[in-house]
Amino acid sequence: MNADPGHRISVLVSGLLALSITFHPILQRAAFETFILSLPSTTLVRQWGNASVGKVGGKIFALLNSEPGTVSLKVSDMAYELLTELEGIRPAPYLARAGWVAIDANSPLSEDEIKAYITEAHRLVALRLTRKLRAELGLG
Repeated sequence: MNADPGHRISVLVSGLLALSITFHPILQRAAFETFILSLPSTTLVRQWGNASVGKVGGKIFALLNSEPGTVSLKVSDMAYELLTELEGIRPAPYLARAGWVAIDANSPLSEDEIKAYITEAHRLVALRLTRKLRAELGLG
């Protein structure tokens, strides 16, 4: 398996191209972590087998499970119902009961749409923090 600068992963089987997938940069660790840290009052940790995990107020709002990989994030109830109908988006393992989806490279979402869902996940989780903690973090 090789990644080229265009974020394309190709798998060769017996000298023939068997699979080729283009990954948005946000599905790669460096871009994911940079974007997470651009959001207000976030922290980033590596846990659960080296996943990149974005947190606000100590609460998880998004994670990238590998390099390149799948972004899992918190969504609204309505977004959960709509997104899980799309190819390449499924209920997130272990987190679906809390309204999380997993977005794979073969989803129809653009990079800007994935970033918008990450930003919304941050907002949804921040809203559930105590008023005092939100004030301490400068989140209003």
